[in-house]
Amino acid sequence: MSLQVIKEAIAKKKMLCPQCNQPIQKQEKFAETIDALRDGFNVIDIDSRGSRVTLTCGNGDCPWAERTEYWQQYIVD
Repeated sequence: MSLQVIKEAIAKKKMLCPQCNQPIQKQEKFAETIDALRDGFNVIDIDSRGSRVTLTCGNGDCPWAERTEYWQQYIVD
């Protein structure tokens, strides 16, 4: 689900670079993350879920790129 949201935001130019304020051009290395807790009896409880992605601006000479879990902050409506 998160990967689809990221791809759509990039395709619709709704994900903006914080450095040059132009649309982000590329995403790569997407990964879903799960934080799990293990108790003394080998029972695993899932604490939280998220996703991590590398975003690259790719506009002109803007060098901005970031590996982040907080990719939602770059999406504008």
